[in-house]
Amino acid sequence: MKRIADVFAHKGRKALIAYITVGYPSIETTMKVVPLLAECGCDIVELGIPFSDPLADGATIQNASHHALLNRVTPQMCLDVAAKLSKKADIPLVFMTYLNPLLSYGLAEFCRACAQSSVSGLIIPDLPPDEGGKLDKLARQNGIDLIYLLPPTATEERTRLIAQRSHGFIYLVSVTGVTGARTSLPQNLEASIARLRTITAKPLCVGFGISSPEQAREAAKMADGVIIGSKIIQLMEADASLAALKDFAKEVRESLDGLV
Repeated sequence: MKRIADVFAHKGRKALIAYITVGYPSIETTMKVVPLLAECGCDIVELGIPFSDPLADGATIQNASHHALLNRVTPQMCLDVAAKLSKKADIPLVFMTYLNPLLSYGLAEFCRACAQSSVSGLIIPDLPPDEGGKLDKLARQNGIDLIYLLPPTATEERTRLIAQRSHGFIYLVSVTGVTGARTSLPQNLEASIARLRTITAKPLCVGFGISSPEQAREAAKMADGVIIGSKIIQLMEADASLAALKDFAKEVRESLDGLV
């Protein structure tokens, strides 16, 4: 829990959070990409545990999850990968997955395994905050932050509940829909962030749809950080040498530097 808090304790630095799917296109690539992202200035990496019904994800991440499953990537393999990556990259690692794989593994067993693998947080898109009490208790017992997604359609009552129960940071979904690179940010994003600022002082990071340094900078002017996933996977697909991804991550980092 402290590791994620430390990211947001740096005043004057906006957090850059990257998402990749474990095992896509291969475990070997995952082992290379995370240290590269850390080297380029990413502050947190979300490791997606592939799932057959990723309802919050668009075509790009759905495809990555599908191929990772074809590669026979399991939650246990993801835990093993996280344990190895934690020794190669000195940044917090967060798992993003769905509830069924955790229930299948066992909630208590999974939280203990996450702690042993140095995983700092969990993002479970299909876990409603009013049904997350058991997992939250187990996560906190193991020093893990349970981070909730806040959709743009949330009522004020729902927003307050999510803000209260999300730990580490609040994941503000910028658009109604699924993950995926988009050409512009929604016009009501600034108003959504301003409204949330009146409800909570917890760190706020914007995800879903951010695909350029310009969009990242625009969102980070209002928020505490940005989350980029689909664009990163697209760059991994376009250039297996990872040079394009390295350039992109550096450009995004530079676009955020200097914002307060």
